[in-house]
Amino acid sequence: MRPILDFLQTIPIFVYLVPVIMLLGTGSVAGLVASILYAIVPVIRLTNSGIRGVDKTCKESAESFGCTWWQTLVTVELPLASPSIMLGINQTTMMVLAMVIIAGLVGATGLGLEVYQGFANDNLGRSVEAGLAIVLIAIVIDRITQKLAQKAAAAAHVT
Repeated sequence: MRPILDFLQTIPIFVYLVPVIMLLGTGSVAGLVASILYAIVPVIRLTNSGIRGVDKTCKESAESFGCTWWQTLVTVELPLASPSIMLGINQTTMMVLAMVIIAGLVGATGLGLEVYQGFANDNLGRSVEAGLAIVLIAIVIDRITQKLAQKAAAAAHVT
């Protein structure tokens, strides 16, 4: 899995579009698939890091009480790794929003298409308006996920 994640993390944003357009053509599906491929890496890496960073004594305690590997994962590792997982979700949503305009280039509808069409039609106001909407959405989502991460961190330290 690591070589795949390294590959996805290092290729430029526009390179995602080439195979996706070849396989799926242009449109919303191509934009969605390219966005997912671009943004999935941080949540996978941070979830992995968070679970691996759980204290060994916590895992040993769960095993000594007779927990299966699934019970240990669900009741011990995931709750203790939740701040890291929430950070991954935050970074993934920010990366998806960064990809919105590029997805608009392949015909995905939404604010990215509005920015692209504004530039294409020499309508700078339309582009700026849609761009500001994307920024405001990113700020709101960032604040929400940060608050959820703080609550997850507080819950993980209390229990």
